[in-house]
Amino acid sequence: MRLLGIDYGTRRIGIAVSDEDGRVAFPLGVVEAGPKALDEIAALAKENSVEGVVMGESRDFAGKPNPVMEDIEQFKKDIEELTGLSVAYEREFFTSALAARQFAPEEKSRKANPGQENLDASAAALILQSYLDRMKNHGAN
Repeated sequence: MRLLGIDYGTRRIGIAVSDEDGRVAFPLGVVEAGPKALDEIAALAKENSVEGVVMGESRDFAGKPNPVMEDIEQFKKDIEELTGLSVAYEREFFTSALAARQFAPEEKSRKANPGQENLDASAAALILQSYLDRMKNHGAN
C-alpha cells in the first residue's frame, strides 16, 4: 500500500511517498504553505496513487500539543475531506534536525544547512518511515 507522508510547516510542507509495498519512504518534494497547498497535495496523492496519508504529530516532551498542532489538525481534516483518504498521525521529534544531519552530519544546527527544500522532504520521509516501521513491527503490514 503506497502512502504519502507530510511534514507540515507554516511556510513549507515536506512531502514523501512510500514504495508500492509500503516498506520504504522516499522524499518527494515541498509544497509552499498557503491557499494552493491542499490542491497540490491532493494532486500529488492522486498522481502517486496513494491509499493513505501520514502526517507528523507535533507534541512537546510532556506529550502536549505544540502551538502548530491546531493548524495541523485542521490541515488533516481538510486533506481527508478533499481526497477521501484517511490521514494517520505519527509522532515526530526532531525530524528536521535529523534530516539536516543527513546532508551535513558535522553540523549541529539545521540552520547551518541551506538545502531547506531537501530538509523538509527528508523530514516527511523520516515521519513516514517511522510510521511504516511501526506498522511492520505491529504486524499491520
